[in-house]
Amino acid sequence: MRFSHIKDPHIAEELVLGASLMPKSVFSDAYAIFLRTLVAARKGAGVSQVELARRVGRDQPFISLVENGVRRVDLIEFYVLARGIGIDPVALFAAIASELPNEIEI
Repeated sequence: MRFSHIKDPHIAEELVLGASLMPKSVFSDAYAIFLRTLVAARKGAGVSQVELARRVGRDQPFISLVENGVRRVDLIEFYVLARGIGIDPVALFAAIASELPNEIEI
């Protein structure tokens, strides 16, 4: 068990169940489109990972984890990242949405 160091069996069980129920969208083509568009926006703006990290108050490894799909992004983080890149979050979302298929399984 990956969470054998957790002493409370209820917490360990929730972690194991949560890990086995990882949302499919993290590994989907749709999420890959999201990441590809996010990275392209950053690079297109001439912003390095280090600079973006500085702008959003995080470290560069955080940005790398996000861009490599290891660290999932929530809506508020998306907003902050877009602003850090220097792009309107609504415009970035529109660019992402225009590339997504009509049907996506979650």
